[in-house]
Amino acid sequence: MRPIALLLLALTLAAPRPASAQRLPTGVMPSHYDLAFVVDLLHERFEGTETIRVQVAEPTAKVVLNAAEIQFREVTIGTGAAAQTATVALDEAAQTATLTVPKPLPKGATEIHVKFSGVLNTQLRGFYISKTKLRKYAVTQFESTDARRAFPCFDEPAFKATFGVTLTIDRGDTAISNGRVLSDVPGPAITQHTMKFSTTAKMSSYLVAMTVGDFKCVEGAADSIPIRICATPDKRDLTRVALESAQQVLQFYDSYYAIKYPFGKLDVVAVPDFAAGAMENTGAIFYRETDLLAESKSASVDARKKIASILKSDDFDKLLLQIGSGVDQSCPAAARECCAKDDDGNCTRMCCGK
Repeated sequence: MRPIALLLLALTLAAPRPASAQRLPTGVMPSHYDLAFVVDLLHERFEGTETIRVQVAEPTAKVVLNAAEIQFREVTIGTGAAAQTATVALDEAAQTATLTVPKPLPKGATEIHVKFSGVLNTQLRGFYISKTKLRKYAVTQFESTDARRAFPCFDEPAFKATFGVTLTIDRGDTAISNGRVLSDVPGPAITQHTMKFSTTAKMSSYLVAMTVGDFKCVEGAADSIPIRICATPDKRDLTRVALESAQQVLQFYDSYYAIKYPFGKLDVVAVPDFAAGAMENTGAIFYRETDLLAESKSASVDARKKIASILKSDDFDKLLLQIGSGVDQSCPAAARECCAKDDDGNCTRMCCGK
C-alpha cells in the first residue's frame, strides 16, 4: 500500500491548482460615477469621460480598479489645486489598472477623473455592436464582469455605487439607459445630440445599461410607473403582447411584495444580437427578440403565456430582488418584516412595517 500512497500524493501535488480569484483592494470605495460617452456607430468606437467619487480608507498613492480593452487618455485624482496626474499600469491578465500619484491621497473623499476610449466589440459582451440587415446598434451586456470593457470601474458586485449616464449619439438615433431622460439637446456637432439620464439607485456596476439605435417603443403604465417595450422599427408592432404582460406583472409584484417598484420607469428592449436570454438591468431589461416579440392579433395562448412567464420569472423577479432584496430603496432596513411564512417557518414574503 505504501507505493500506492506515495503515487497518490505525487499526483495530488502535481495536479494543477485553481487560480486564485482576482479581487480588488477595498481601501478605496466608490460612491458615484458620472459617465459620459460619445458613441460612433459608423466606426464602431466610443470615447468616454468619467468622474468617480470615492472614499479613501487610509492614505495611499495607488488606486486599483478594473479595465479591459480600454485605452486611457488622461487620469487625474483629486479636486481643485489638490488634483494630481496619475500614471496607469495595466495588467491585462488580471484586467486591472493601477493608478499611481506622486503624493499619497489623504483619508477621506476624493475624485478620480478619467478620459478613455474603446471599441464597440463583436463579442456580445461589454459595450458591443449589434447588427441587423439594415444597420448597427450599440448594446451593453455587463453581467458578470464586463462593465470594465466599457469604462474603468470597481467591477465587483460588492462595490455598489450610483451612476449618472450621458450619451452623445447620432442625430436620428435614440438611447436607452437605466434612468429616465433628464435632457435631450442638439450637439455638440451638428450631426449629434446628447441625452442625459437620471441617477440610478445604488447598485453594482454590472447592472448599468446602455443601448443606442433607432429603437421605436410602445408605451403604457402600471401603478403610475411608465413602461415602454422597445424594438427595431420593423418590429415595433410585435411588442404589444409584452407590454400587456409587463403591466400585469409589475402590478402583481407591487402587490405581492407590498413594496412599490423602486426604479421610476421600466424600459424593456428587444435586442437584435443578444447572447444572454435576458438581462435584468435596473430600469432597463434587455431580452432576445425571440423571447419577447409576438404578433398580437395571431399570437396563440401558449405564445402569450411564454412571454408572460419570461417577463415574470426569468428576469423581472430578479430585477425587483437585485438591490437589497428589492426593498432597500423604499423601506428602511429596520422597518422590514416577514408577513408570510411557509409550513416550515421560512419567510416567503417581506413587507415594509411601520
